Amino acid sequence: MDFSGRKGVALVAGGTGAIGAAVVRTLARYGSQVAFTYRSSAEAARELERECGARALRADLGDEEAAARAIREAAGDGGLHTLVYAAGPHVPMRHLSAVPPSRYREQLQADAVAFYNLVHPALTPLRESEGSVVAVTTAATQRYPVRDGLSSGAKGAVEAVARALAAEEGRYGVRVNCVGPGMLTDGMAARLVADGELDDAALAVTRRNIPLRRFGSAQDIAEATAFLASDLAGFITGQHLAVDGGYTV
Repeated sequence: MDFSGRKGVALVAGGTGAIGAAVVRTLARYGSQVAFTYRSSAEAARELERECGARALRADLGDEEAAARAIREAAGDGGLHTLVYAAGPHVPMRHLSAVPPSRYREQLQADAVAFYNLVHPALTPLRESEGSVVAVTTAATQRYPVRDGLSSGAKGAVEAVARALAAEEGRYGVRVNCVGPGMLTDGMAARLVADGELDDAALAVTRRNIPLRRFGSAQDIAEATAFLASDLAGFITGQHLAVDGGYTV
């Protein structure tokens, strides 16, 4: 997975999150020029810039113009070869009966609409480079864990758009795929544990439902993302790769 010969940059949306930061580091390690967006974690963004030589772009992806500006700034004069969507707010685990429509609408705006805000203006530079889109979604769209509807509903919308784009943009050489994380030891899962939404009993049940009997990491997701963006996956498009230890088997 060598990106050193690729013209232009890879843009990682949500670069200061656990998965996004792992993707930034991994693509940089494989030789890509990398830019990433962040919304509010300025200090984490500066640290990642220094560590990887990446370029940080502050943007609220829920704002259509801000997302388009991030694409323009990232592509610049050199172009865009990869777009990774690893953004999205922290999502509490709630039964859907306890989620009012207004809260669900907020989630769609912050995740599914934000993805579309970003990917739509990216199509022109991606056509020019015959590039790739990788959306980080969730394994929960394939096997539903109770209380995850707020997340999986929005991510399901992202996946539907990704499949549509794969079908429509393939004639231009653009590939679009999704990576579906299962239970991880970092990122959102770690916050759910810290908040007490996942206790020891729930974690034990979750582990028993995973054939490998362990949780993954953000780095596992980053490696799968880099693979799908690389030339090794040049004949793969429109797919959902669950990185979940076998949870969705």
